[in-house]
Amino acid sequence: MDDQPVLDPLGAVRAPGDPATDVYLTGTVFLDIIFTGLDSAPVRGTESWARGMGSSPGGVANMATALARLGLHTTLAAAFGDDMYGDYCWDCLATGEGIDLGPSRRVPGWHSPVTVSMAYEGERTMVSHGHRAPPEETVPACPPPARAAVASLGQRERASDEEPAPDPDREWIAQAAAAGTQVFADVGWDDTGRWDPADLDGLAHCAAFLPNAEEAMRYTRTATPAAAARRLAELVPLAVVTLGAEGAVAVDAGSGETAEVPALIVDALDPTGAGDVFVAGFVTGTLAGWPLADRLAFGSLCAALSVQEFGGSLSAPGWTEVAAWWTRAKAAAGTPPEALRRYAFLDALIPPAPRRWPLPRAVPTIGFRRV
Repeated sequence: MDDQPVLDPLGAVRAPGDPATDVYLTGTVFLDIIFTGLDSAPVRGTESWARGMGSSPGGVANMATALARLGLHTTLAAAFGDDMYGDYCWDCLATGEGIDLGPSRRVPGWHSPVTVSMAYEGERTMVSHGHRAPPEETVPACPPPARAAVASLGQRERASDEEPAPDPDREWIAQAAAAGTQVFADVGWDDTGRWDPADLDGLAHCAAFLPNAEEAMRYTRTATPAAAARRLAELVPLAVVTLGAEGAVAVDAGSGETAEVPALIVDALDPTGAGDVFVAGFVTGTLAGWPLADRLAFGSLCAALSVQEFGGSLSAPGWTEVAAWWTRAKAAAGTPPEALRRYAFLDALIPPAPRRWPLPRAVPTIGFRRV
């Protein structure tokens, strides 16, 4: 990240004896191939040309990259194929982004899951293929010591054409929480349509839950995101419901505090991974001890910056992008005064003359050789 300033958002709270890992996560890494610049959805029997195209690690790699670019020491446990796609994803994450892949595994004879994503009209359409890694090649059951972990509840993330398996992560989530790790949970879309509240039993071990509005309302059988957030706050200390282009709302069950922050209005190129980037920004602010409204605002800012570039993981912003946006926002005559007030906390975070971070960012396509 040679265009990134050195900024440790947790510098003020670090102490001797702290875990080496700030955030631990596990899940499926996909190779994402993203087409952008489509004027409309592809039509059966025709050929569509896209004005833009790129490749990047996807799936859980979206959030891992977003966390690492914000300066958090990130450890990822995942299975990687021993094909060229797996080589590319491993190199992007370990060498390009500085993510610790110590608990990850290379699986002989297993091909990498692949997703093709087509972005148009502010939305995306995806086609994925893959098979589950052999059980003996899955990641270690016991997570390493960490300040925080990000976990997916509900049914297991689909990585094949097989039926999704029941949530396999409840045991490690409980182990991590018992060891003092703050667990931040999200949840995937329920293809079965049942939206069984039992899928959320793992919230008993979690510090925060961050579903999107549709997921939150379906699980809670409520009619509005705010009502869903209040209902979820009965199950978890902090409930955060993301509203996409409308921002986010949160309820702190312990203090009773509520907060709602609108999203920034931007021209979206590709929404892939925006939810993961929001979570990364929110986790960063939480570990740093920021006020709730500032955490929501920072997550929304990170998501807004990410959708202006293609891809999931490689569009995640670092502090250079955050600093550049804030500098432009303060200088622009048309910036709403409420936005300047909302993001004024950035002045205390961003150094006026940042030094450079020596790590390069990952190359956004397969096959290019490093110079």
